Amino acid sequence: MRPTRTWVGAAAVVGLAVAGAAASGPAPDDPAPASPAPVIVELFTSQGCSSCPPADDLLRGLARNQPVDGAAIIPLSQHVDYWDRLGWRDPFSSPRFTARQKSYASALDAASIYTPQMVVDGQVGLVGSHGVEARAAIREARGRPKVPVRIAVDSHPRSRVVEVTAAVGPDRLAVAAEAIGAWLAITESGLETDVRAGENRFRRLHHSGVVRHLERLDTLTAQAAAAGRSVRARLRLDASWTRERLHAVVFLQERESLRIVGAARAALAGPPAAKLPRNPPGAP
Repeated sequence: MRPTRTWVGAAAVVGLAVAGAAASGPAPDDPAPASPAPVIVELFTSQGCSSCPPADDLLRGLARNQPVDGAAIIPLSQHVDYWDRLGWRDPFSSPRFTARQKSYASALDAASIYTPQMVVDGQVGLVGSHGVEARAAIREARGRPKVPVRIAVDSHPRSRVVEVTAAVGPDRLAVAAEAIGAWLAITESGLETDVRAGENRFRRLHHSGVVRHLERLDTLTAQAAAAGRSVRARLRLDASWTRERLHAVVFLQERESLRIVGAARAALAGPPAAKLPRNPPGAP
C-alpha cells in the first residue's frame, strides 16, 4: 500500500468539528472570529486524584463539542507522576509532565502546583474542572493573533514509523515577540482505565487527548517565524498505541513567557493531502 500524507492547517483541522457542533453547543457571549483560531488547552491530571475525573470529562467535552465559536480547541492531557506514590500508578504519567507543570507555575507566578489544573494557550491557569472559567479563557485566547502552522504526516499503514513536517509562518503580523520553541505532541483519545487502587478505586476513567510523546523539535527566532520555515520529526509509534486514535499536534511556545503563539493538529491515519512547501531560499 502507498504511504499516506495528511496535510492540514490550524483552521481546517477543527473547522469541521466546529461546524458539526454548532447546533448543540452553547452560544458565545460575544462575536467570534471569521475562521476558527487554534487554542491549546492543557490539563494536568492524574488517575490517582479523586478531583480529576470531572476535569477529564470537561476536557473531553471541550474537544468533542467545540463549544466556543471561533475557537479550534486542541486538547493536551498530561498525567503528572506525583500522585503515583499514593496507591495507584497512573499508566499515562511521566515526570516530564510534572516538570512542565512546574515551569508553568514559575511563568504564571503560582505558589504551587496542583491537580487538576488547566492552562489555556500557556497564559491562563485555572482549576481544571471549572468549565465557565475555561470557556471564558478560550474565548479570550481565540482573539489573539497566531503564527500560521500547517502539518503534513507521512505514514504507511504497515509501518509504525511516521514523519511529521510542520510549515511555520510566514508571520506577517510579527506575532512572536521572542525566540519560540516548536513542539510536537502525539496524543491519543478514547482511552479507558479501570482503576484498582487509590482515591479512584473501582472507577472506570475516560481520557481524551492524552499526550503519549512530547518533544521540542527546534528553537526558532522571531525573524525565522516571520520569514517562514519548516520543522520535521521522524518517530516510531509505540505498539500499544492505536493509530486511528492518534493525532500529531505541533505548537509554538515562547521560550520565556511560555505563551503559545501558534498550533495545528493532524490525524496520523487520514486521507492523502497536498505537499508542504520547502523552506524559502536563504531561510534560517
